[in-house]
Amino acid sequence: MLKELELGHYMVPNPVVVKPDASLFEAMRLIEEGKVSGLCVVDDSGKLVGVLSEMDCLRGILSAVYNDTGIGYVSDFMTADNLIVAHIHESIADIASDMMRIKHRRRPVVDSQGRLVGQITIRQILKAVKGFRDRAA
Repeated sequence: MLKELELGHYMVPNPVVVKPDASLFEAMRLIEEGKVSGLCVVDDSGKLVGVLSEMDCLRGILSAVYNDTGIGYVSDFMTADNLIVAHIHESIADIASDMMRIKHRRRPVVDSQGRLVGQITIRQILKAVKGFRDRAA
């Protein structure tokens, strides 16, 4: 049953990451080169400290244009408060339901110390469902 699938088997084990003190330009380069819609922001110990989306980058660019300032840093535009994370043994169906409810496309996966160990995205969830269907057929 799909509810029994653990997301640890389907997550991206090495998501594209950025440090909070990186420039927004560096983050945009990583997003473009990695062909991803957002980045996990980690500190030097690998602990998740935020997430940065393409929309956050756009907000940073527009802020610089309208305020006639420099582009800024990841820490200026990342989401850091009330981060919603997943854990490796959670049900992929439960995580998918919650992602749909709050309209998130991706969710960082952390260990018990808050260190980033992966990321689950809608694409990986769709692959899991397809693989489950293929095995059941």
